[in-house]
Amino acid sequence: MANVTDSASNLVGSPVLDADVPGGQGGVLTSPSAHLVDLPEPLSYRIKKSLLGPPLHTERLEDERLGRPTALAVFASDNLSSSAYATEEILRVLVPVVGVAAFSLVVPITLAMLGVLALLILSYRQTIKAYPSAGGAYIVTRDNFGIMPAQVAGVALLTDYILTVSVSVAAGTAALSSAFDGLEAWMLPISIVFVMLIAAVNLKGVRESGKAFSVPTYFFIANMFVLITVGLYRFLNGSLATAAIHQAGAVRPGHAGNGIFFGATIFVVLHAFASGGAAVTGVEAISNGVPAFREPAWKNARSTLVVMGTLLGIMFLGLSFLASKVHAMPFAEGTPTVISQIGELVYGSSAIGRALFYGLQAGTMLILVLAANTSFADFPRLASFHAGDNFMPRQLTKRGHRLVFSNGIIALAVTAIILLIITDAKVDRLIPLYAIGVFLSFTLSQAGMAKHHVTHREPKWQIGLFINGAGAFVSAVVCAIIAVTKFTHGAWAIIVIVPVLVVLLMRLNRQYELEETILGRESPTTTEPMALRRHLVLVLVDKVDLAASRAIQYARALTPDDLRAVHFDLDPIRTEDLISAWSRFGFARVPLDVVECPDRRIDRAMADLTARQLLGGETEVSVLLPRLEYSRFWHRLVHDRTADEIAKALSKLPHCNVTIVPFHLDAGPQLSLPSQEPADMLVAADAPLPNQSPAEARAMAVRRRLNGSTPAAVARAGLPLPPGMALSPERVPITEVRYRRRVEVVGKVYAMRVQPRSGVPTLEVTLVDDSGSLTIVFLGRRHLGGVRTGTYLQAVGVAGEYHGRVAILNPSYTIQPDRQ
Repeated sequence: MANVTDSASNLVGSPVLDADVPGGQGGVLTSPSAHLVDLPEPLSYRIKKSLLGPPLHTERLEDERLGRPTALAVFASDNLSSSAYATEEILRVLVPVVGVAAFSLVVPITLAMLGVLALLILSYRQTIKAYPSAGGAYIVTRDNFGIMPAQVAGVALLTDYILTVSVSVAAGTAALSSAFDGLEAWMLPISIVFVMLIAAVNLKGVRESGKAFSVPTYFFIANMFVLITVGLYRFLNGSLATAAIHQAGAVRPGHAGNGIFFGATIFVVLHAFASGGAAVTGVEAISNGVPAFREPAWKNARSTLVVMGTLLGIMFLGLSFLASKVHAMPFAEGTPTVISQIGELVYGSSAIGRALFYGLQAGTMLILVLAANTSFADFPRLASFHAGDNFMPRQLTKRGHRLVFSNGIIALAVTAIILLIITDAKVDRLIPLYAIGVFLSFTLSQAGMAKHHVTHREPKWQIGLFINGAGAFVSAVVCAIIAVTKFTHGAWAIIVIVPVLVVLLMRLNRQYELEETILGRESPTTTEPMALRRHLVLVLVDKVDLAASRAIQYARALTPDDLRAVHFDLDPIRTEDLISAWSRFGFARVPLDVVECPDRRIDRAMADLTARQLLGGETEVSVLLPRLEYSRFWHRLVHDRTADEIAKALSKLPHCNVTIVPFHLDAGPQLSLPSQEPADMLVAADAPLPNQSPAEARAMAVRRRLNGSTPAAVARAGLPLPPGMALSPERVPITEVRYRRRVEVVGKVYAMRVQPRSGVPTLEVTLVDDSGSLTIVFLGRRHLGGVRTGTYLQAVGVAGEYHGRVAILNPSYTIQPDRQ
């Protein structure tokens, strides 16, 4: 593939000469230049700096670690927020089937889910201890089961992180609309704004996001404890109000039956249990984020995990208990929410009660929205693990302006917004997609830990094996329940998407591995690569200006075997002006090739020209593309980016190296060409050349006018008949032209090379036909009247040698009619 680079237009830190200091070469000593320079920053960077703050240096990464209180807010917000809607999701399944009896089942189902939570907490404590650097499902599965199962675990978790953002934001917006009537129609725009705000805060850095989200998290926890405490108090003294079962907009209740489940089938109960499974999502977040904790990181992570599980258990159980007593009904449209109804019934209608209610709604909205922050903390980190193993784009491994994985944050925000648009920010449409991915990753992670204990047999490994084995079994059962009970409600989409994404990641990995194999092939011998025999530098020129001059100056510094300027003939008048200017302000020993481009596709024409030079495999071609750089954005809008298009086209050619040579218009003087040519640069068309007699000059001028005429016309002009001119030539295809053979060829002028005035007056014309190309050389000529690129010529002459190639020198020629 071609190499595409940018060449700096100004050398920074180059040595300067101090005429007052003796010594050195020529009596002048080279003094060192200043080390620091003040380079202007681009507008995009200035905007980013003003929004996100100054960049954080890499050595500050250690300072970005979090203490336990802040880490709880960052990594536990998703898990803790589940308590705000998990009870409602259980009731949403049970109420339409068993009616008011659902309130007798909600607490037992909650207790069963808390048992799963306790087992997962114990399991992930083992995981964090065994993998203190980062103990997420991806790392554990990769180390114990290999790459393919690790991709399944990682993809399942990544999809669940995306769903977490969408579900949390949609639920938070629902809580907001429950408190303020009239916002239902604006739920989607509000949700999108919330996602963008959370992403923006996370782009500012880990510590900044932790500080920003700590207060709302603890505010929600405080409100939940106040709600549960007041609710229990009113329940115990008998003053707790109860809601009506039949309300406008509420889910239509069913009728209770007999049996332990009040007429509900085991499938319905399992479906309700699966819906409540959202409460334990986010447990793995701390194990994925162990490196973000202060040292000792693994101990702080384990203790924070226990605190998180304890808080969730209290809030989830307390809310389910209060819902069972006040009979809070789920509504078909999602608002008002169950937690808001509990708040109204617990707090009452007094001024203090209304203040507490609005505080609860504010805290619920904030925690639900900010629960997405857990995904923004873990998704980029997990994606970086995938990318580091060559299973995701490598851009995801790079830390950004504030030492966070910025590309991962942006990718998560964009994907979550797309999902919100598809589901119209409806929680009931998102929940069926939720939890199956996270329980799949739980299963693989805990099974991997069980194998880890068997393999390493560390002290007390039997206890760890029992805990993680039980965790794997329970997670697998819950995963199966969710897959079966929610399959027709949307879980099928995740079941299909996960394998498809795994296949795509595997294909990307094969591409990366192939690239590394190719680049690393015979790597010990690549330190001294074999250079090709010839180095050709082509400089693309549109007109004679400082940008072209800068590019040719740089080209000379490359010391090539051959240096040429190339111009594509799009406009005959513009081309003639360029040829004239090239002659007047000619660059010493730099020929100008004028190449036809009838379809005006410069990128394709340049690729074709370069490919011709690469034939034979002995030539290294460097193409220099002058490009104007503008300081203002609107300047860039009104100028094309032809150089970029050409570089893209040339990048596919082997042994073709493309260099962009920028010229900054605001960094140097403007080009000023003289209005009239200096006298020493003007030479009449028929004036004698150096070491040429007037008679020879006259003969050359007549030849110029009579070139292509009949032998009789040449004789009438008093000129000697060229050798063999009277002979009848043989018309042959260009590829059949042989050395010292008189031939006649017909073809189209593909390119014309104009030599500078300081060189030998020579015009080289490249003639092409269906078989190949041939160089025709006119010694002592700078132009041919009526001949330009695209002109069809009939040339007659003897084939000779020119610069190691077969060519026809000074032939007679006739301009042919255009052939379409």
